[in-house]
Amino acid sequence: MEDQEMQMKVRRVTDKFTESMYVLANEPSVALYRLQEHVRRSLPELVQHKTDMQSWEEQSQGAIYTVEYACSAVKSMKNSSVYFKNMDSLLCQAISMKEQINNSQGRSLHGVTPSPSPPVSTAHAPPTSP
Repeated sequence: MEDQEMQMKVRRVTDKFTESMYVLANEPSVALYRLQEHVRRSLPELVQHKTDMQSWEEQSQGAIYTVEYACSAVKSMKNSSVYFKNMDSLLCQAISMKEQINNSQGRSLHGVTPSPSPPVSTAHAPPTSP
């Protein structure tokens, strides 16, 4: 009886040992299978997110370029105030000259000889064409 009892205990121990070895041998395979299963499920969504992010990055880069271009245009307009002041003074001179011409034409029509007009500064005046 003892012999049979001993064989059962040995068999139980060897069965448990075999089962443990089987689990240990297959555990990495199960883990890799689960990992593969997870990647297969989540990869398409991750690819879509990556594509969306690239598209948003391109749109953002375009918007940044547009804003930088607009800022440089505003800065150059700020620097052009000198030119606008010159144009303003030239327009004032042109209006003054036109009024002098109108006055001199009005006097010559009424038989009055035009008096010489005062000299006008032409420092900012554009060259006249023939």
